[in-house]
Amino acid sequence: MADVSSWFAEQTDEEDEAILHPRRPLQQEEELDITPMIDVTFLLLIFFLVCSIPDAQTSVELPTAEYGTGVVAKRAVIITVADVEGTGKVEVYLADGKEGEPLPDDDAIQAAAIQQAVEAGQLEGKNDVLIKAARTVRHRDVSRIASAATQVENVTLNYAVLESD
Repeated sequence: MADVSSWFAEQTDEEDEAILHPRRPLQQEEELDITPMIDVTFLLLIFFLVCSIPDAQTSVELPTAEYGTGVVAKRAVIITVADVEGTGKVEVYLADGKEGEPLPDDDAIQAAAIQQAVEAGQLEGKNDVLIKAARTVRHRDVSRIASAATQVENVTLNYAVLESD
């Protein structure tokens, strides 16, 4: 009987193998992960930006001003308007920068002093008036000084903005 059972077991195994088809392996869709390549690209870019030495000998041609002309300081009466921090008041100097004493705080005295300075400048051949005002000076203060300067005839009024350091 042992022979029959072994023969029967062999027959069922062969029949089962004939019925079952071999299974194909599952095909996995492969994806290309480009994240490391992007990381390396950015690292190389940063490396070259940090390690590059700009050529100091190349000059840059700046465009000329489209709406303004330069004023020669030697041929102009220069009035500097500086802001007094925290007070809202201004100091007016009859010089290029904060040189000397500022004009008194009275508007009428300032207007008279500005007119005298512009008239004295005209006698020296200075027909340009350059008002240099700090960036924080109010427009009304610059306008007040400009109106005092233009009380003298035949002057050309120019403005400049002083940027703080």
